[in-house]
Amino acid sequence: MAEAFSSPRKGTLVSITDDLGGFERASWIVSAYMLGYVEISRIVIIFSKLSDVLGRQSMLFLSVTMFVVFSAGCGASNTVTQLIICRAFQGIGGGGCFGIGTIISLELVPEKRYAALTALISAVYALSMIAGPILGGAISKDTSWRWIFLLNVPASVPCIIIVLFCFPRGFPYHGDEDFANRSFATLVSRKNLARIDLFGVASLLLATLALVTAVEEAGLSFGRRSAFVIALLTLSGILWIVFLLWERYITEKSKTDSLEPVFPWRFAKSRVWMGMLINAIFLGAAWTGAIFQLPQRFQVLNAVSAVEVGIRLLPFTAPCPVGSIFTAVLAKKGVPPIYMVIAASALQVAGFALLGSVPRSHDNTVSASLYGYQAMFGFGLGTNISLLTLMTPFCVETKDKAVAMGAITQFRVMGEAIGVSIVNTAMHSYLRSELAPILTSTELAAILSSAGAIRSMTPFKQEGSLNAMAEGYQLQFRILSGLAGMQIFGSIMMWQKKQITI
Repeated sequence: MAEAFSSPRKGTLVSITDDLGGFERASWIVSAYMLGYVEISRIVIIFSKLSDVLGRQSMLFLSVTMFVVFSAGCGASNTVTQLIICRAFQGIGGGGCFGIGTIISLELVPEKRYAALTALISAVYALSMIAGPILGGAISKDTSWRWIFLLNVPASVPCIIIVLFCFPRGFPYHGDEDFANRSFATLVSRKNLARIDLFGVASLLLATLALVTAVEEAGLSFGRRSAFVIALLTLSGILWIVFLLWERYITEKSKTDSLEPVFPWRFAKSRVWMGMLINAIFLGAAWTGAIFQLPQRFQVLNAVSAVEVGIRLLPFTAPCPVGSIFTAVLAKKGVPPIYMVIAASALQVAGFALLGSVPRSHDNTVSASLYGYQAMFGFGLGTNISLLTLMTPFCVETKDKAVAMGAITQFRVMGEAIGVSIVNTAMHSYLRSELAPILTSTELAAILSSAGAIRSMTPFKQEGSLNAMAEGYQLQFRILSGLAGMQIFGSIMMWQKKQITI
């Protein structure tokens, strides 16, 4: 719940960039968090190994503390650059919370309870999805956007108390006397460190960072065909190849060595599992693209307040958890999840495509059809988020469950970072080309720094700018429709004679 208040995706990015400037780099505020988040999710196996030594309690406490400290840093930031840096470290803490939480969830219940657990988590998520945008908007309207981050500090206190005083010491090894004798020295011992695939972690982080940076900066500081962008894309491609070859080598070596791969090669050899990862990547891209762009569209084109943004997002945010809960229940009753994944993907494609056809209203009213389209892709997104998580333990060997859960999360969040970079870059490249003939370079720079600058222009330039913005948002949603469609391709890869059932 606390993290719901920390996300500036939900209606407050315009407020932040109006205050600090840097509207053209607003997506970095999200991407920085995602990159930090995805890195810890990516190395969930390392957190798992560390928690094997120090216990889940210690590692969860560390993650929550890091999240709280850098949430405070975000709230105290005076520039967009400072905010982006703090967001990255906040993401590391958030990723640790999610990674350790996932492992704990798997250890608390038997397989037959996974569907019920997923439905319960979705119910909690429902509350945060509905309350987060409205409360976040109210906070940024009546006080300052900074409190969206600062409120994480008192909100996390109950969590810290529970972790410190209500958690079995040494969980899940609290009955093991040998575990009780372990110490920090065990953690940093050569034997224990030898189990960690540091090269794999580093190569995957650098490959992702290079890719996201290239996509983010293409059309902003550098052109799409600039040497900077091409060099980063080439570097990313090489690092991905190196990573895959290294993981194949390490997987074979681990049969006779203690080193454990961060991405076991047996995952890459499974058509079903690769389909799962493709689904996760493009689900993440569509999910964050929607939750990042919709609030901006409402504020820029319809001139609604931050609180109204949260209310107008309800047709999107409410069906998400409803879809998660409903389909988890159906899966528990024996309906093969793959059928629902394909249907939900198609629903996303249709919803985004239709939203991309909604023209701008010149009287600032919101078309009723826009709410219906939100509900379509919202239900589809929520469905696939829960089903991919629910299917994961049944697609891999028992020994790979924790790593597989981390992999699904890492690729979904990596898709989020890449997806929001793509739609943001597309928008600003389009604005530069469309607005250059009617605005001076100073006026164009002002709009890219703060969307609020449009309201201070002459009626002619204001109308032209808003029309370009509207067409830019239409372009973004059409792109999201295409990204959502890739989930259907991933689902086809997952098809089997005997489908997975829960």
